[in-house]
Amino acid sequence: MRPAHVLVRTLPLPLVLAACVAGHAGQEPPPCDPGDGGITLPEGFCAIVVADSLPTPRHLVVRGNGDIFVATYGRRQTDALGGVVALRDTSGDGHADVRVRFGPDAGGSGIALQGDDLYFGLDDAVERFRLPDGALRPAGDGVVLVHDLPARPGHRAKSLAVQDGYVFVNIGSPSNSCQEQDRTNGSPGKDPCPELETRAGIWRFDANRQDQTEADGERYATGMRNTVALALDPGTGQLFGVIHGRDQLGQNWSDLYTLEQGAQLPAEEFVKVERGSDYGWPYCYYDGQQHKKVLAPEYGGDGGHAVGRCADKDMPLLAFPGHWAPDGLLFYTGTQFPESFRGGAFIAFHGSWNRAPMPQQGYKVVFVPFRDGAPAGKGTTFADGFAGPDVSPGDALHRPVGLAVGPDGSLYISDDAGGRIWRVVYRQGRR
Repeated sequence: MRPAHVLVRTLPLPLVLAACVAGHAGQEPPPCDPGDGGITLPEGFCAIVVADSLPTPRHLVVRGNGDIFVATYGRRQTDALGGVVALRDTSGDGHADVRVRFGPDAGGSGIALQGDDLYFGLDDAVERFRLPDGALRPAGDGVVLVHDLPARPGHRAKSLAVQDGYVFVNIGSPSNSCQEQDRTNGSPGKDPCPELETRAGIWRFDANRQDQTEADGERYATGMRNTVALALDPGTGQLFGVIHGRDQLGQNWSDLYTLEQGAQLPAEEFVKVERGSDYGWPYCYYDGQQHKKVLAPEYGGDGGHAVGRCADKDMPLLAFPGHWAPDGLLFYTGTQFPESFRGGAFIAFHGSWNRAPMPQQGYKVVFVPFRDGAPAGKGTTFADGFAGPDVSPGDALHRPVGLAVGPDGSLYISDDAGGRIWRVVYRQGRR
């Protein structure tokens, strides 16, 4: 494993374009790092630390030549700018020795690549860059496709997916349950919830039209509190997401829920995102223990029994324990991993703060097998150990966010706490 402070060189553009790139399909992966960069993986898998100390990397994509493009937020304490960071390994050792930054100084979380078009999701906008084949920098300035998206106060990450001339954008809710008073015991919810008009859903925009606002887009799906984990299944073209559930059932409704119940409810929902989908937030939440949607207490719920208006809301495909904080979703299209992984979904759980008095959970990457466009089993832990000895949001060494598959079938994982990117490879019997 490389030390935390890596020597990075920025090459002149002509040399960058001509540089030899590692990571092509069919090429043998380089040796893995001792200790796999601190994470644990199933037998036969190992990891290489591609880059370290990046300025809050979020989602990422990998081009056909092995170049990596990462959406970053930047780091205020070190004056590191946000924007897009491009990484290249010219030596073939698996570690990025070229690092190029471009795009706006403002940070962002979403990124998508289609052909030569790279899309960057800032907190309040979506920009597009034309990226010539083999280039680490765009040809010219980016163009603003959508601006003035709602970003305050909270849940500002704009995850992206691009398909058939459209850009799908997550616009998360700023609140817990659209309540009248934030984090106040017993505060009722606003009914109807005005946030649903502009937030808590997936919007669809024209990928070829500049200077759009939210009003120019279509509210494609709703009732989704915050869907940072958003991805298309390349095999079917279907859009999927994993939703952050609401918080503070135990703290705000102590007469209906114990703190232990609030630490485990509601479930994080793995969902199919279709035009017109409504997953019920803020009026409803999914109880993964009862396997049903129930009324939230802010809207007349009785502690998890009454269903009411939730009976006709869309149901998840799969549910995970509460407050794991799903931030990344990827459908595996490679052939390097064993057959059982083909077409399945990886989910990066960032870990949350709201599990007291229960132990913190999440901070891992989970794999879900798929068959015929739906989960073919429960999720199992694939990569763990990111947090290190202290599994807490303030002291975790690493917190997984973004996922991408490389041209050789390697799996890439980003971490916005330590600024690290791993490349996971399958090397049964070899390091």
